[in-house]
Amino acid sequence: MMPPYAMPAALMDPPEEGAIAHAGSPLVEGATPASRDAVIDSLQEIYDPEIPVNIYDLGLIYEIEIDDHGDCKILMTLTAPACPVAGTLPGETAEKVATLEGIGRVEVNLTWEPPWTPERMSEVARVALDMF
Repeated sequence: MMPPYAMPAALMDPPEEGAIAHAGSPLVEGATPASRDAVIDSLQEIYDPEIPVNIYDLGLIYEIEIDDHGDCKILMTLTAPACPVAGTLPGETAEKVATLEGIGRVEVNLTWEPPWTPERMSEVARVALDMF
C-alpha cells in the first residue's frame, strides 16, 4: 500500500551510521527499571508517517537493552537513509521511551547495517500492509 501522492525526499543529508539521540535523566536510586515489554509497548505507539505500521512491528528496532539503573539503549534503523523522517525519528523514539516509568536515560543508536528489508516485519505488519 503506497500513498496516492508523491512523498518528498528528506531535505537534509541522511544521518550517519552511529548517529545517537539522547533523552531522559537518571532514575532515583532504588527505582525499579521498566520491563522490556513496557519499552516494546511504547515503541508500538510510534509510527513511520509514510507507513501505517508502528516502528517495532515494521522491524526497525534491532536491539533493546535496559540496565539495572533503568537506562535504555536501543539500536534501530530506518526503511531507507533518504526517509523523510531520518533526522527526527530516532530522537522521537528516545523521547517517547524516556517518558516511561522506570526508564532513566535513553540512547538510540542509528545503524544502516544490516539494511532493513521487508522480511524484518512482524506478522501484524505484513497483514496491515497486505504483504503476506
